[in-house]
Amino acid sequence: MSQQKKAGAITFLLENSLFLIAGAAVALVWANTGSHSYHAVAHNGAFHFAVNDVLMAFFFLLAGKEIREAMLPGGALSSARTASLPLMATLGGMLGPALIYVLGAKVLMPELMPGWAIPMATDIAFSYLVAKMIWGKSDANGKTPAPIVFLLLLAIADDAGGLIVLATFYPQPLMVNFGEVIGSSFLAAHQMVVFGTFVGAAIATSLLFWKKLHITNFWLYLLVPGVLSWFGFFFGGIHPALALVPLAWCIPHEHSDLGIWAPGESNRKDTLNVMEHWWKNPVELILGLFGFVNAGVALSAMGTGTWLVLAGLLVGKPVGIILMTKLGQLFGLQLPEGMGTKDLVVVGLAAAIGFTVALFVSVVAFPPGDILDSVKMGALFSFGAAIVTLVAAKLLGVKKAA
Repeated sequence: MSQQKKAGAITFLLENSLFLIAGAAVALVWANTGSHSYHAVAHNGAFHFAVNDVLMAFFFLLAGKEIREAMLPGGALSSARTASLPLMATLGGMLGPALIYVLGAKVLMPELMPGWAIPMATDIAFSYLVAKMIWGKSDANGKTPAPIVFLLLLAIADDAGGLIVLATFYPQPLMVNFGEVIGSSFLAAHQMVVFGTFVGAAIATSLLFWKKLHITNFWLYLLVPGVLSWFGFFFGGIHPALALVPLAWCIPHEHSDLGIWAPGESNRKDTLNVMEHWWKNPVELILGLFGFVNAGVALSAMGTGTWLVLAGLLVGKPVGIILMTKLGQLFGLQLPEGMGTKDLVVVGLAAAIGFTVALFVSVVAFPPGDILDSVKMGALFSFGAAIVTLVAAKLLGVKKAA
């Protein structure tokens, strides 16, 4: 194979998040053919910690970057006119799955209750990939088809809601005795002080670098405020994978947004975009490691948790999105031009692919054991929503954008 073909193949793998699928597939096969050796490698304490608690911070940083830019002037979430209906759809897409999961857990297996946030997730990369297969990447005028824009807005808002849920309702036990968690949702007072001190120092340092020292090298932001923020999250009892998200708000960035993944976006030279361009491909490799570390579950682990996660995603997600969108329309809000009810149904199904974030929330919600493995299976099987979406689009007669 020529160097050009090799480069093209690697680019294809990176752009379509196939390293994550490959990592998860290797984990599943290895865990079901050599469980002991798989767990010895994947669940090695230092390796597992490095992937889930350190490297995944860069994945969530890029998610934070998309949220931040969508809120800038011209961004899809910058005005009530463009954001209201997608935000209502997002709310339905989060409450619907959580409600189905909670009701099911209450009746069938109360021990599953902590996993209520697992089916709230939408995997933006895979949902976008499926949407491109249905509507095409662009229409005849070179614009992103309206249903894809709506899906991406919904997914970005879902990411924002998911980050808030993770930070608020899933406090993490410390590796050192730094305080007890109060109840299930709030941190002990001294943990909050530690969190506020470190993260406050990180934000202040970042703003000093930006506003006073005019530093544009993103590495300095990662190595000083980024490290401070990570320790603040870690010792404050909030999952440290979220630690770099605040940087998206306090490092040099453009004052307007061109649009979600607009062609000109890759030419922007502000620090936030340069950082995103540098980390985009490494993050795909990180996701491959994440899939390998977390997806190794015995197929026999399927159980009540599996079906509750799937019910939340495959039923609660699209139903919630459709109902809340229709409610918004009753109040006078309108779908984007070029998008109809059939498109909305397909968007709701595409958003049911939880996969990456659902798998991450699973690991955060439960300790190692049978319950964790069962809900992991639900997160992994949610990729089946891609097939359901493609079939539904065919049956409904949804076609590529003209």
